[in-house]
Amino acid sequence: MKVLAISASPRKCGNAEVLCDEFLKGAAESGHDVQKIRLAEKKIAPCLACYACAGSHVCVRRDDMAEVLQKMIDADVIVLSSPVYFYSIDAQLKAVIDRTVARWLEVKNKDFYYIVTMADEDTSSADTTLACFRGYVDCVHGAVEKGTIIGNGVYEPGKIANTPAMKQAYEMGKTV
Repeated sequence: MKVLAISASPRKCGNAEVLCDEFLKGAAESGHDVQKIRLAEKKIAPCLACYACAGSHVCVRRDDMAEVLQKMIDADVIVLSSPVYFYSIDAQLKAVIDRTVARWLEVKNKDFYYIVTMADEDTSSADTTLACFRGYVDCVHGAVEKGTIIGNGVYEPGKIANTPAMKQAYEMGKTV
């Protein structure tokens, strides 16, 4: 299976990205084809809501989103990963979700996993972030939510390394 992790962490080797890597490590060891997209390395503008894509299924924006969207369409499994920003997903991932509108009906029949990291210890602080993931996935025909990983109490890069979330990410990746 093709497993695509979309890492919205703006920090290279940020905690959310480290969990993505651990998930992908487990999935690769189970024989899956894995790939990670670091949104911080992509140029993806927000949706203009012009709906020029409604007929052509091509966005008027000329940036990296067409490549990202094609990889989402081609994947069997999508991992959405974001640090919590004011109890929600970060802007980088929100832009990607909104920009799928050009070909959103082609993103179908996917298994989804969610990775959330946050400084707060209270896991309920991830609820709105998870609701954002689920709001998108509810719009994907044939989507199945398969698992959630919450790395809580982590802010500084690398702090996730010695938490139970690391093992959980690896083990969840192995079960894909």
